Amino acid sequence: MAELATIARPYAEALYKACGSDLGGTAVWLDELALIAANVQLQQFAGNPGVTSAQVFELISGVVQSKLPQAAKNFLQVVIDNGRISVLPEIASQFRALKNAQSGASDATVYSAFALDGAALADLATALDKRFGRKLNLQVELEPALIGGVRVVVGDEVLDTSVKARLEQMKVALIS
Repeated sequence: MAELATIARPYAEALYKACGSDLGGTAVWLDELALIAANVQLQQFAGNPGVTSAQVFELISGVVQSKLPQAAKNFLQVVIDNGRISVLPEIASQFRALKNAQSGASDATVYSAFALDGAALADLATALDKRFGRKLNLQVELEPALIGGVRVVVGDEVLDTSVKARLEQMKVALIS
């Protein structure tokens, strides 16, 4: 969806420049707003011509778990006033990319057959940082179909050490 990316880019860049040194704090509230804005019912409500931007702002503000700083409220108001609430998840994604580029990190998704405790996740993070040669911001998702092990996706790179992948490799070797 190049159109969404094109629309989101100026918002993400402006927010990146405006937040200054508080990249981490901004990323937290922006991710929360993006998660809320991704709700289909909210988007339908915001798209209703009978609903004012103040009503949409109040609804989102009421759903937010944490207290929004003034910069977040101002940013949210601008996005709502411009009718771009549906673009908020893409804005958050592009903001994270800018933040990661500045810090030399990357986002990574770890698919695991079982939940990982804190110590196991820390050990895995250390090993993956060495393997990929950069700091990774890990997000864990459960995928029971893997049977065991993990599959790690960093951008377009995939490291699959799952039991399912090994069984597939054995199947191919036996058939050959």
